[in-house]
Amino acid sequence: MPAVPPDVQEWHDGNHKNACGIADMLGVPAEAYAADPTTLVLPLQDYVHSAPLDEFEQADWITLHCDLVAYLADVMIRCHGAAWRTADAPDTPRGYRYVLEAPGRHGSTHSAHRIDPFAVVAAEFREPSVNIVGMLSTAAHELHVCPACAHDGQETPR
Repeated sequence: MPAVPPDVQEWHDGNHKNACGIADMLGVPAEAYAADPTTLVLPLQDYVHSAPLDEFEQADWITLHCDLVAYLADVMIRCHGAAWRTADAPDTPRGYRYVLEAPGRHGSTHSAHRIDPFAVVAAEFREPSVNIVGMLSTAAHELHVCPACAHDGQETPR
């Protein structure tokens, strides 16, 4: 496996630390979260449902968006073998964006799948209520890491 560029490793570490902080804030013991990040699903869902979203200002939405991206990434990385990568994005100030990539069938990088976790979370914000399980399921499906998606290069009918 190639070495991870320092900025991607820093991005990974920062997002993981954020996800652990969310678990701590919501009362999920560090040991439980370390053993299984899905232990945060229900507390996070309760938190999002009880948050006064209609009173959120832009900074609140940005924080929630980044928190949900950090959690989604942590689950995809720790449960499904995904990894942070960069993708060219000439329309952004940096010229790239961070994406999650999961290897294809049998660990192949040739048939790897990528998602933009920020886009997955943003799509969830367009729904009447944020659904954490649905968000994770969408990401797993798009990364082809769910059992029904375990084939190379083929889209699963929706």
